[in-house]
Amino acid sequence: MKEALYWEKTDGSVHCLLCPHDCKIVNGITGICGVRQNLNGKLYSLVYGETTSVSLDPIEKKPLYHYHPGENILSLGTKGCNFKCPFCQNWAISQDLEAQTQKITSRWAVDKAKESKSFGIAYTYNEPFIWYEFVLETANLARSEGLENVLVTNGYVNPKPLEEILPFIDAMNIDLKSIDDEFYRKYCKGSLEPVLYTIKRSAKSCHVELTNLIIPGLNDSEESFMRLVDWIYNNIGSEAPLHFSRYFPCYKLDQPVTPKETLEKAYRIAKKKLKNVYLGNI
Repeated sequence: MKEALYWEKTDGSVHCLLCPHDCKIVNGITGICGVRQNLNGKLYSLVYGETTSVSLDPIEKKPLYHYHPGENILSLGTKGCNFKCPFCQNWAISQDLEAQTQKITSRWAVDKAKESKSFGIAYTYNEPFIWYEFVLETANLARSEGLENVLVTNGYVNPKPLEEILPFIDAMNIDLKSIDDEFYRKYCKGSLEPVLYTIKRSAKSCHVELTNLIIPGLNDSEESFMRLVDWIYNNIGSEAPLHFSRYFPCYKLDQPVTPKETLEKAYRIAKKKLKNVYLGNI
């Protein structure tokens, strides 16, 4: 364990300042993410240096199509998440806090990337912002040794920790799960506005691509596609890469598979304003 960053003491608890949940955590309990725990009045990361997954992946798998195309990147993940999406495709590590981990160090990760002929390190598979202490340390070391850093994230982080890590981040794929706050509150147990802020701020600092998982009956209306595309066009610009991803029944949600026709409709709507639109999982 390692003492966490971004927290303060309050009467009888600690206040976690890492993400917009602003968890007030009493002794012995973790926050919503499940991996930041109050132990005797101090907040600790339970996953510092703990990984569930290490793999050399094509950068397109993140997905990032306009950043080092055709190259591989060392990819790391741990367990836990600050969202509770019932449709999570990686639920076995994001929601199962009993998932097996192995210990690694930042030095090991950087050396492994070099040995693998990777151009950098991607922090992915689960939510990297809740692995904040390890990701920040590793990204700093990686940058000092000529490697690049990628975050694959839900974007649910507070502005101050975002500002601290952004100088070390070269590219991000950010999930924009819906353009409706109600969707975020009902299905993710979070809110939309912090994600929009992260997207706008990060796009000023590094390369950003966006992913929207289309789920039948939840976020697949023509009006929803139009509003999502309009927001991206007005806030990021016509060059912003957008990936529409096909949903498959997973974890707690048993909606039917997204029809290919729905993805094609979303593609046609997006292409009216955005130049770089892609369909995934088809």
